[in-house]
Amino acid sequence: MEHKHTKNGNEKKLFCNQKEDNIYNDTGVKEIFEDGGCCAAEKNKVSVHSEDDGHEHGQNNKSTFQMFLPAIISLVILLLGIMMDNFFPQQWFTGWIRITWYVAAYAPVGLPVLKEALGSIGVGDVFSEFFLMSIATIGAFIIGEYPEGVAVMLFYAVGEVFQDLAVSRARGNIKALLDQRPDEVTILENNISQTIPAKEAKINDIVQLKPGEKLALDGELLSASASFNTAALTGESKPDTKNKGETVLAGMINLQTVTQVKITTAYEDSKLSKILEMVQNATSQKAHTELFIRKFARIYTPIVVFLAIGICLMPYFFVEDYIFRDWLYRALIFLVISCPCALVISIPLGYFGGIGAASRNGILFKGSNFLDKIAEIQNVVMDKTGTMTEGVFKVQEVNIKPEFNKNEILQMVNVLESKSTHPVATAIHQYVGEINPSIQLDAPEEIAGHGLKANIDGKELLVGNFKLMDKFNVSYDLDPSKIVYTVIAVAFGGKFVGYVTIADSIKEDAEQTVKKLHQLGVKATMLSGDKSTVVKFVAEQIGIDNAFGDLLPEDKVNKVREIKAQNESVAFVGDGVNDAPVVALSDVGIAMGGLGSDATIETADVVIQDDKPSKIPMAINIGKKTKKIVWQNIILAFAVKGIVLILGAGGLATMWEAVFADVGVALLAILNAVRIQKMRF
Repeated sequence: MEHKHTKNGNEKKLFCNQKEDNIYNDTGVKEIFEDGGCCAAEKNKVSVHSEDDGHEHGQNNKSTFQMFLPAIISLVILLLGIMMDNFFPQQWFTGWIRITWYVAAYAPVGLPVLKEALGSIGVGDVFSEFFLMSIATIGAFIIGEYPEGVAVMLFYAVGEVFQDLAVSRARGNIKALLDQRPDEVTILENNISQTIPAKEAKINDIVQLKPGEKLALDGELLSASASFNTAALTGESKPDTKNKGETVLAGMINLQTVTQVKITTAYEDSKLSKILEMVQNATSQKAHTELFIRKFARIYTPIVVFLAIGICLMPYFFVEDYIFRDWLYRALIFLVISCPCALVISIPLGYFGGIGAASRNGILFKGSNFLDKIAEIQNVVMDKTGTMTEGVFKVQEVNIKPEFNKNEILQMVNVLESKSTHPVATAIHQYVGEINPSIQLDAPEEIAGHGLKANIDGKELLVGNFKLMDKFNVSYDLDPSKIVYTVIAVAFGGKFVGYVTIADSIKEDAEQTVKKLHQLGVKATMLSGDKSTVVKFVAEQIGIDNAFGDLLPEDKVNKVREIKAQNESVAFVGDGVNDAPVVALSDVGIAMGGLGSDATIETADVVIQDDKPSKIPMAINIGKKTKKIVWQNIILAFAVKGIVLILGAGGLATMWEAVFADVGVALLAILNAVRIQKMRF
């Protein structure tokens, strides 16, 4: 299918996608973006019960009171009728008047369901829950059980409203992520500001952001510095300070001063657009449990309808005192109980809630199937640089011999290193600070593969590796191979002065991450292309079980294959670019700092939007909690329905027990499913 852009009536581009199928119905994204509420099908007053999405709800922007109003009217009329039947008998309340009264009670909640049943039959879906409820309640009226017929439909309608509210709440977290960009931007042209639609902004346009305004497109910061709230993108409320020339992303909120940003990416190509597209597709990839339940419901419902017919008619051939009315009543009870609503809505809602809870914490799952997969993960294999370490070199240790002035030596090293663009030079400059202008270098020289050389006050200053020391015959009393980090040796005036170690610092939550993985029963392995001594040192510092260094990408693939050969599941955590082969091989690919790389969003199954490794065990925990809740609902629904089905068929359960088995269990399952949205991970 060709690439299409979906627009609303005002020609605002909502999203782009390569496929036009049931994805938007599954996620509720299309309806969220449009002005018409939660479920597009409700515009025609028909709920969506398609083969793909199973069960959609929506109330077209109605208030909670408006949603419950038909049920309230029905309840009031029903209670008055029951009172006149049992507690305050009225002579006139008989015959057609009584029937009309209960029909009036039935109408507010029953007519919409009857209409839904006819609509479902019209599209070939005969055995829908609407059909079951219509037959059961009309049957109750036929045999004179008017209050029970009204009660069944009333409680069913109340259950539907609670389902609408639950789905709406579950969508809230997704909507908070999706609705991040303003429709308009303020552009500066010849120092004159003008407001234009965000989609019309061009690359290299200058956007002016006032404090509190949200950025609509990716760009490069032109102002000296600015603080941004990135909570919408990363789940972290801590302000993020950006300096001139750094990348800022759509969805970030400017916090303090008026800021200028140069647009570097078209509106539809921004990082946030790619994330939105990913979330839009999220629930199109169903979990196996969800797919099974939906297939099961399609087979199970018609079977139960025919069983109900059998319960009503078959006893005629085997029971001596067969009374049609009694057996019809039992069959109607059987029908009410059989409605699969508790399963069909609560299970997708559980997964939807899991995806929503994860997105609220800055973790994006590409499908509910990955919630299931990550819950079963036994091994987390991770890259080192940028995953468990910062990816920025910093000075770790300064070891200067006592006969030299440490501060003076560092000042001279800083001046010499300022002549280099190497990351090591940057690390030393950040550690020492401003360059001392009083220090004059004479004949500075860079020796390839060794380091730097210059003269200061007639004495030779050497800064580099130990090969540089050997080259200039400077003796030293240590074994460089025993030093874990990258070492910068220093000599002055022909004498060995000492050394500075440079390393990529470990992230502050790395150790806690590994501890939490172990608590979840997950083994941690580190694979890196860095030298083995550094990799093993980092692994020891944070408590990782196994660590391997000096690995090429194909070596990483082989290591993962070794783990999978033991029939153990593997999640790989990396940058999603260099490690694409390993990500493809692993059961679940997790990308760290997904906002930084387009390739990450494309290749990973789970994207952690910030650089915090602690989100890895959080993602696993969300998967485990979601799966637990889903299975609790399955067991609850089957157990209660099974018991009451048997009691109903045997004549030991009334319509009231049937109502509990259907609507009561559905409500309990829904309440259980929405718990995940309130959980703290």
